[in-house]
Amino acid sequence: MSAGSDRRRNLAIGLIFPFGLLLVAQALAVWSHLQSDSIAPPDEVLTAGWEALLDGSILQATADTLIAAFSGLAIGGGVGLLAGLILGTIPVLDRLMEFSIEAVRPIPSVALIPIALLVYGFGYRMEIAVVVFASTWPVLILTRSAIAGIEPRLIEVARALRFNIVQRIWKIVLPAALPRIFVGFRLAAGVALIVAVTCEISANPLGLGYGMMMAEQSLHPDLMLAFLVWIGVVGWGLNLCLVTAQNHLFGPAGMVEQRR
Repeated sequence: MSAGSDRRRNLAIGLIFPFGLLLVAQALAVWSHLQSDSIAPPDEVLTAGWEALLDGSILQATADTLIAAFSGLAIGGGVGLLAGLILGTIPVLDRLMEFSIEAVRPIPSVALIPIALLVYGFGYRMEIAVVVFASTWPVLILTRSAIAGIEPRLIEVARALRFNIVQRIWKIVLPAALPRIFVGFRLAAGVALIVAVTCEISANPLGLGYGMMMAEQSLHPDLMLAFLVWIGVVGWGLNLCLVTAQNHLFGPAGMVEQRR
């Protein structure tokens, strides 16, 4: 059986549980004649989501969220990759920066929202700044880890050939570490989406998070839950695209890193 057939079979099996929950929730809603300002049955959520798709509101909100998430991911991932490569290839600098990194990294990204709001005000720049901070760390940490796991004999070969640091990174480090670095970007992409939506819920008047909050405040639980489900679908689709790219680019090496 091909890998594509296995993935389709696993996807079909994985859908059994959520669809089963939806059927149970719908049956309970019908049985109890559900009338609530805080929750809605699945059929009403589906109807509200379909209407939001038709009028384009959920698509515009999705575009706003993805613009901020991808922009922050591109900047933060680039910073994390560069810093990880430098620290991973210069052990002395890595030891000097260890305390600073471990002191700053645990700061919750959402704690920076008030600061970013004061500096940038409402809009994309504020949200991107917070996403940059959050998405830097997965790439940086996994890049350092990937370089530390490189076969020592490869480094010895680079020294024997008298490679400078740029040649060592380009010809030895990157080819050997790239599968795990890509895993770091996958993790950072998920973090970027989560933080972008969190910014929109708490402070920024745009995107999916803001749409969900507006639906909640206007007492439309069906639309609120439709936004929530759609956020999950967007996150699942993003991860699926990245996993597919990882398997296509790295083959068996990508599959091994995915299971770690």
